[in-house]
Amino acid sequence: MESVRLIDEWPVDNAATAVVSAGGAVLGAHGDTVRKFRLASVSKPLTAYAALIAVEEGVVELDTPAGPAGSTVRHLLAHTSGLAFDAHKAMAEPGTRRLYSNAGFEQLADALTEHSGIPFAQYQAEALFTPLGMTSTALEGSPAAGAVSTVDDLVAFAAELQAPKLLDPATVAEATNVVFPGLSGVLPGFGHQKPNDWGLGFELRDHKSPHWTGANSSPRTFGHFGQSGTFLWVDPDAGAACVALTDRAFGPWAAEVWPRYTDAVLAELTGRE
Repeated sequence: MESVRLIDEWPVDNAATAVVSAGGAVLGAHGDTVRKFRLASVSKPLTAYAALIAVEEGVVELDTPAGPAGSTVRHLLAHTSGLAFDAHKAMAEPGTRRLYSNAGFEQLADALTEHSGIPFAQYQAEALFTPLGMTSTALEGSPAAGAVSTVDDLVAFAAELQAPKLLDPATVAEATNVVFPGLSGVLPGFGHQKPNDWGLGFELRDHKSPHWTGANSSPRTFGHFGQSGTFLWVDPDAGAACVALTDRAFGPWAAEVWPRYTDAVLAELTGRE
């Protein structure tokens, strides 16, 4: 794919990217795909996936109490626990507002540690990273934002999201469709969205505007971006996923070039059909 070379124009020191088909094939890649980057909030889908594995293994249920009073694993995954962004403080009743919360993912990991008896980072490595061969990926800090990884490793995760082997496909479908529909909230970096739709750990494109994916991304697109200048999206209608990692913090530069890049990738995919 020629579109992957657009990352050379980005105002960053280092960038790498790959496009992955629904069947797991790498359709195009550019940059140093074995370089380790800080993922920031792209850590959240990895944490969410480990949590969903724990649900299927019977460690917890989605309705297991976790987080502040009245909150559950489901609330924490969907950013509806009522917890503040970066403080372990309840700001709203569970299920009433979409409050994007790092603290919520930290409390989610704490709950999984409590119920499994295994430190979360160890559980995640054994349940997710090792089976997918993600040997360069590790959780080095907060479960909300502390992972490091490579494009090559996230290619494996992007393939898993499109053709699940570690989870029942029905679980992934539930996680990538809206949970607690109709709630408004702030999409970090892009302002207030009404509604601000999320699944279980995955942000949903829906009809949000502005957005970090492309103007031509399907409403079914899901994924996440990180403040370290990283993103991963899956567009089921396009039958592909895209990973891009950089070493420059998110800012206006990213809000400008990421949608343009995504639309170029989608246009090239369409041209291949």
